[in-house]
Amino acid sequence: MVAPDSSANAPMETPCINICMLDRASGLCVGCGRTVEEIARWSTMGEAERKRIMTELAARKASRPATVAE
Repeated sequence: MVAPDSSANAPMETPCINICMLDRASGLCVGCGRTVEEIARWSTMGEAERKRIMTELAARKASRPATVAE
């Protein structure tokens, strides 16, 4: 007997933190660090592509200049 794949019912991992604003200079979301294309395609991407992007996000966010709160 084969056990059901529990990962099929697991929620999709996402870097979204509900701060959805694009930085004009970098083209990245201020909250999660993804591009508009990545955000739009997220639910249709394969798991490997999503994981690759997730590993890149910290470096992307770190390379952005700090913004000054107004």
